[in-house]
Amino acid sequence: MPPIQSSSAQLIRYPRRAVERAERAVRCAPFQLHLFATMSQQSVGLKAIAGQPGIQNRYTRRPLPELVAENDLLWLIQTGLLRREVDGQGLTDSFRLTPLGRQLVEQWQHQGDTLPTPSLLDRLQNAWNRWVRLPDWIR
Repeated sequence: MPPIQSSSAQLIRYPRRAVERAERAVRCAPFQLHLFATMSQQSVGLKAIAGQPGIQNRYTRRPLPELVAENDLLWLIQTGLLRREVDGQGLTDSFRLTPLGRQLVEQWQHQGDTLPTPSLLDRLQNAWNRWVRLPDWIR
């Protein structure tokens, strides 16, 4: 398990396959790096991501219906990149980065202002993983 280099104080080691799956999921998601950079500082609500606010906030390139945005965010939760924000009354509609997500965002920010473009193979593997969703111990 190679560690992901991060400027944060603690370095968490993640399995290579988990990191690759998370990177692929982000590359295939309809979101821009600015969304994840914002999530590294504060939680971001679904209403700020979906529709026209998503474009105005530079979180998406095109307006996303709320259901589509939420499904893509939930997939990023399953890949270990995001977590749902919790308040005193339970889950909210806001999202934040996990430590894995924070490390990946730092890595991408050093490479430029955009996320890497997914290849056709990336898109096929991501679609397959989303459709099958096998537990890690089976894969």
